[in-house]
Amino acid sequence: MAHFAQLENNVVTQVIVVANQDILDENGQESEQKGIDFCFNLLGGIWKQTSYNARIRKNYAGVGYKYDATLDAFIPPQPYNSWLLDEDKAQWKAPVDYPTEEGKYTWNEETTSWKELV
Repeated sequence: MAHFAQLENNVVTQVIVVANQDILDENGQESEQKGIDFCFNLLGGIWKQTSYNARIRKNYAGVGYKYDATLDAFIPPQPYNSWLLDEDKAQWKAPVDYPTEEGKYTWNEETTSWKELV
């Protein structure tokens, strides 16, 4: 099975599953374009393939994720305004590393620091 994300203004609006037989080319090879054509003929719109194991586009697409054409990656929503995008992983990272001390922590956006949960 293959997964395809529908985009509207480069934001994922839905992800659907497409049967392998619907994405094979004349040589029996998987073709993203065949999948895109299948999705377009079924539902219209703009489509990009995504994968659970992140073998393409760095992250599995989810509703609300953005597609960045320059990175060719699906990027999850930014969790906090202070967090920065790690372009290599297409993941958001806190401006301060997670504490190495034992315990559980949550991010405090007001202080831009980790706060230990008690």
